[in-house]
Amino acid sequence: MSYIKSLMKQAKKALDHANKIKLRKHLNADALFGTLRKGFDKIDDHRKGKVEISLTDALMSGFAVFSLKDPSLLAFDERRRKGPQNLMSIYGISKIPCDTSMRDILDDVDPNDLRPLFKDAFRQLQRGKVFEKMIFMEDCYLLNLDGTGYFSSKTRHNKSCMEKVRRATGEVTYHLQMLGAAIVHPDYKEVFPLCPEMIMQQDGDNKNDCERNAAKRFLSHLRREHPHLPLIVNEDALSSNAPHIDDLKEHKIHYILGVKPKGHKYLFQHVATASEAGETTEFVIADKDNPDIHHCFCIMNDVPLNNSNQNTRVNYIDYREENSVTGKTKRFSWVTDFTVTKENAMKIMRGGRARWKIENETFNTLKNQGYSFGHNYGLGKKNLSVVFVLLMMLAFLVDQIQQRCCPLFNALWKEWKTKKSLWEKIRFWFHGFIFENMAHLYRILLGWVPIDLRE
Repeated sequence: MSYIKSLMKQAKKALDHANKIKLRKHLNADALFGTLRKGFDKIDDHRKGKVEISLTDALMSGFAVFSLKDPSLLAFDERRRKGPQNLMSIYGISKIPCDTSMRDILDDVDPNDLRPLFKDAFRQLQRGKVFEKMIFMEDCYLLNLDGTGYFSSKTRHNKSCMEKVRRATGEVTYHLQMLGAAIVHPDYKEVFPLCPEMIMQQDGDNKNDCERNAAKRFLSHLRREHPHLPLIVNEDALSSNAPHIDDLKEHKIHYILGVKPKGHKYLFQHVATASEAGETTEFVIADKDNPDIHHCFCIMNDVPLNNSNQNTRVNYIDYREENSVTGKTKRFSWVTDFTVTKENAMKIMRGGRARWKIENETFNTLKNQGYSFGHNYGLGKKNLSVVFVLLMMLAFLVDQIQQRCCPLFNALWKEWKTKKSLWEKIRFWFHGFIFENMAHLYRILLGWVPIDLRE
């Protein structure tokens, strides 16, 4: 009896703690789900006449697939058939489509109609003054850009797929890519994705699309949707070219772009010659936390990017991290439009080195932590694969906002150690019991609350 009383006491203590946690009004799962649903409601239904399942319900169902991290549409369809109550109460879905109906409905959705949903979620971040903490330098936000693939097949394809032909055999591989974008900060784990730009066959164009063209389209969309957002674009060495830098200048966007000796021979030779003549500035800064590490800089302002673009002037920063104990050296180089000084070199370096966050914190998270990025949920004849990618990115954005702003979510994450374990636990309880909303489910997992078993 004393053991049971002890368990009840512990359960009550856990429940009291969970109930004391206050949720931020617009920055919790339930509020964000409501924001997305309102956004879906604004999209005109492309179907004519009377429809059985609304477009909003179909889009919200697709979003729920990725919010719950279902590994396939068949897994979601089983959830729909065996226990739809939580899809209705938590996600606000009135009528849930089967997997076939969902594919049919979403295939005709114009992906551009989903773009405002990302801005709606960002508006909540700005409203809650969370976004202000992501300011990196010069009152600007650090925006990482990078491309990645999400579909590849030797047999399945549609008109949007690009083709890669193997010269030796003539074998064709069909593939799709996207240019991902995320607001990051070196001091924070969370990344906030913007609407990605798809790298795919464009209407009326016989040539494959490319990351360069996608970046041009992305910047136009970005400035139309966020005309006054102060940004520093952070990209790899492939983006350090004059046309792209001109595009960034046109849209009034700062940049920190990687450069490499192999791809920018003229630039590196120019700096080497200047260094020999004593025209560069070189200095060392001791690491404030580790006396064994030294930060070595060589900087030079107003240098030509390459021989054929002498008018494209950039500011150069070469950086070496030297470890006196291990003897290892890490080296990076960037060009930027900020005038580089001894005072801001460390800041620019930290921004440049934060580029890995688009790969690790974004793409690798989507691929390895339950989102099944790269799994073919459906190619479709028109827009299905793109619509699914955008819904996945919206689910990822909501999760990142929760991670940054929701104490309930963070308490659960701490309890189950890994995101993958957390998603599995949420799916298990979601499938087995009835909840009023996502906060109710979270509180159940943090303590003991009477719940209704499904009959």
